[in-house]
Amino acid sequence: MEIIQSIPIQPTVKVLLSYATSKTKVDQEYDLYIHAPARKLYGYYMDQELVGCLGIELVDAHQCVIKHIAVSPAHRGKGIGGEMVQFINHHHSFSSIYAETDRDAVIFYKNIGFHITSLGEKYLGVERFACLLTGPPLQRTAFN
Repeated sequence: MEIIQSIPIQPTVKVLLSYATSKTKVDQEYDLYIHAPARKLYGYYMDQELVGCLGIELVDAHQCVIKHIAVSPAHRGKGIGGEMVQFINHHHSFSSIYAETDRDAVIFYKNIGFHITSLGEKYLGVERFACLLTGPPLQRTAFN
């Protein structure tokens, strides 16, 4: 049984966050989820084990930015990331969801309906991409 819910911040969450940010920034990001009211963190559980997390920052009642999305290595490729995005979209009824990512995650976002735009080489030698989903909440797809 899979359960997606808002999760309390706890030290074990840092392990998942470390998959979505640099190890040097994980403590700073963790602290923001604890103290910033606009930041929300959701967890994906399988058999009572936390296997994924999705962190967002609310822009307003209808828009958010995905700050972090991570799935434990043993559970990747099973549609968990897409299910977490679908959950937050339905839970909040967002009209737009934005994410910025690198080349490795572009296909993930494209497969779940995001429009992708290159931001160019934002950091030396690293191309970044803007990912935007607009419209009604995501519908379940074969990918999810």
